[in-house]
Amino acid sequence: MPSPVSTLAKERTEDAGPAGRPPAPVRSLLRGWRDWASVAWFLVPALVLFLVFVLAPIVVAVFTGFFKWGGIGPMGDFVGFANYTRLFEDQVFLGDLGRGLYLIVLSVTVQLPFALFTAVLLNQRLRGRAVYRMLFFAPYILSEVVTAVLFTMIFLPGAGMADHLVGLLGLEGLQGKWLADPSTVMPTLFVVMIWKYFGFHMMLFLAGLQSIPAEILEAASIDGAGAWQRFRHVTLPLLGPTIRISVFLSVIGSIQLFDLVWVMTAGGPNHSSETMAIAMFQFGFKRYQVGYASAISVVLFMISLVFSLFYQRYVLRRDLSGAVTSGGGR
Repeated sequence: MPSPVSTLAKERTEDAGPAGRPPAPVRSLLRGWRDWASVAWFLVPALVLFLVFVLAPIVVAVFTGFFKWGGIGPMGDFVGFANYTRLFEDQVFLGDLGRGLYLIVLSVTVQLPFALFTAVLLNQRLRGRAVYRMLFFAPYILSEVVTAVLFTMIFLPGAGMADHLVGLLGLEGLQGKWLADPSTVMPTLFVVMIWKYFGFHMMLFLAGLQSIPAEILEAASIDGAGAWQRFRHVTLPLLGPTIRISVFLSVIGSIQLFDLVWVMTAGGPNHSSETMAIAMFQFGFKRYQVGYASAISVVLFMISLVFSLFYQRYVLRRDLSGAVTSGGGR
């Protein structure tokens, strides 16, 4: 019968493992530290970039918005909420809010249905549909600046393609007004927006349509549903998550629109095409009223943030919880 001393020594030897190897608890601790080190190796650079290029500018903009500052020298003229008070008393800025709403409404009610119709059409067995998909998606690949320069030439008064086309159609009253008249500049810009961005939404809808099982549509057809009934009661509900994401991207893009407008009109004529982003740039880099421009940027950020949180909470709730794919609506 082994003695208690020899038994205790044997247990300690087993816990310690082979010669030179640390005990099991130490090995487990070291393994955990290695896992955390691997996570930190990939996470820390992203966090540093996020802090430097996202959070820090937000904090600086909020702080600067409380000062009357031209962008040079120390910020010594503290004005509190005067910039924000001025903001909502400025009829031009209130007009910027209205123009942003105008673009949002047209994007949701015109651009997205047009993109959905095109996606449904190109989801059929059409000859050369791959070529059509490429042609419709190609404008989205172009940069906003290239698109703006291209359409500035198209709408050039007197010599542009648009003036020649309406002249052939007998609509000479539109010639020279596209980007020069306050009554036509926003619809003209929206036409450019449709040409530029509808292909992106079309591809989103195409991906959603191709993820719908063909058996469901065949079953609806066997039950006697016509083409419109299948689209209304089968395709649209199953395409709901894609439509909601497309609406979200369209609204955020309309709120933050800058490049196209800046290159084509710079907000003119007489602020009739100005957006909040254009106003922020004008006051910050043209008029050197950085405090006021910072207040505009904070309001723009808050509008986007509030909309995003509201949309995620009340519209994307089912999609984020997985109800569409796993719960059958439960």
